[in-house]
Amino acid sequence: MNASAQGVTEPVAQRRGAALGAFAMLAALTLLCIAWEWRLAPIRPGGSALVLKAVPLALALPGVLRRRLYTLQWAAMLVLLYFAEGIVRGMTDPAPGNLLGWVEVALSLGFFACALAYVAPYKRAAKRAAKRDAKSAKRESA
Repeated sequence: MNASAQGVTEPVAQRRGAALGAFAMLAALTLLCIAWEWRLAPIRPGGSALVLKAVPLALALPGVLRRRLYTLQWAAMLVLLYFAEGIVRGMTDPAPGNLLGWVEVALSLGFFACALAYVAPYKRAAKRAAKRDAKSAKRESA
């Protein structure tokens, strides 16, 4: 195994907890979105089509479970929309919707933190490898 490949695979063992945390937070957020709009505090009595907001989260679950960096990256950006919704509904919805909004905020932040904790070492390792490759290419051309 060359040095650049070794640098990219080192964080795997160190970040399993972050990956499992990200999956748990995303699964909980998905279930919360379904339960919230279907039974707990739907916008319309009897449930609403807003339950479909859980679909993008559910689509990310398999990739997050498999620890795919690309999926963790786009899901981390996606979850910021749920964070914003949680803040708005936490401040404006009547009970119990306001409490559910704050739970959504907490789960969104938890997923975001876990995803960043898992992805960041890979990004740093890839950046170091790119710098090493650029230096060696520069030396070879000189």
